[in-house]
Amino acid sequence: MMYRFLYLLITVLFLVGCGAKKRALRKTKKAEEVVTKKEKKSPAKEEFVVFNITSTEHYIETFKDVAKKNMIEYGIPASITLAQGILESGSGRGTLTRKTNNHFGIKCHRGWEGDRDYYDDDEKGECFRKYNHPMFSYRDHSLFLTSRSRYDFLFDLKKSNYKGWARGLKKAGYATDRKYPTKLISIIERYKLYQYDKEVLKDKWKPIKEIETPVVSSQTKKIHTVIKGDTLYSISRRYGLTVEKLMSINNLDNINISIGQKLIIKPSK
Repeated sequence: MMYRFLYLLITVLFLVGCGAKKRALRKTKKAEEVVTKKEKKSPAKEEFVVFNITSTEHYIETFKDVAKKNMIEYGIPASITLAQGILESGSGRGTLTRKTNNHFGIKCHRGWEGDRDYYDDDEKGECFRKYNHPMFSYRDHSLFLTSRSRYDFLFDLKKSNYKGWARGLKKAGYATDRKYPTKLISIIERYKLYQYDKEVLKDKWKPIKEIETPVVSSQTKKIHTVIKGDTLYSISRRYGLTVEKLMSINNLDNINISIGQKLIIKPSK
């Protein structure tokens, strides 16, 4: 009798142990499935950050540090970056800017794999880059200028020479608006954006003295009429001037001239 009782007890304990082990295995397997599902779940998309800018002063206060940081990293004056941002984005309140956080009107271009949006600009339904945060738009603006050879000459200018940068951007073809340099310079001087260049450069900052274009008297000026084969270089060599001087006298934004165009050669003193 005693042996039979011990046998039954051992059998019961064995069955209970097996059941507990199976339950533990099921729980472990279930937990592993949960972890696996979490690992396979795609990461959440970054939130689209919206800045409710109320004025140009508010825009400057919001993005001045981003512009200064980019000046340190890429060498583009903060004053120029801010002025372009203000002009291109309507101080952050333009329709395209609010939809895309694109503050410089940068189009998709070949190879762009990021988000995009479509907007009527020079042509209907043009593709523009879209960013989750405006700081990525500022970074792309800096990369745009530093990665294209046509802007290389700008980086030979002093970082405090915002007027040279403004005119150089137009000369390099950044904008088609003839008044683009004037608009940038006006914004920089109205809002004293050059102070942020000074903050970055510190002891290296030196003001650039503007060289005024002389007023030309009709009695003393000499006129050259452009003929076929003429270039600014050949004309400047003929009259003993530099190309830069010739462009300055005639208020030229670029080196393109046309047959029949009249150029002032000898300004009055």
